Amino acid sequence: MNKIEHLGIAVKSATKAKEVFDKLLNKPSFKTETVESEGVSTIFYALGPNKLELLEATNPNSPIAKYLEKNREGIHHVAIAVDDIDAEMKRLKAEGFIFINEEPKKGADNKLIAFIHPKSANGLLVELCQDL
Repeated sequence: MNKIEHLGIAVKSATKAKEVFDKLLNKPSFKTETVESEGVSTIFYALGPNKLELLEATNPNSPIAKYLEKNREGIHHVAIAVDDIDAEMKRLKAEGFIFINEEPKKGADNKLIAFIHPKSANGLLVELCQDL
């Protein structure tokens, strides 16, 4: 595990959140992207070697929409950069961690991703990220 790659922040309105974060961080976002397979629209901000990712649901069945039905806007997950996602998944499964997705999949920002279920990580949703 290399570093915190990004913090994912669930928002109801990306447009409104972007206005807030542009002012808060005193800089514009550097990238927006829609990931159809996850039903999410993303906005990225660079903060040194790390990033913030704003996540807005693009449909009512997406994980972000379901999260926001039960929770307030705020930190949704912590993403950790890894060099070899397959090896890390194998290692973590051997340690007893449960994954939401059994195989890595393509995510935003040109990454392969896999999520560790919060039930096996002290209530925290953890995303593993590997550059493609």
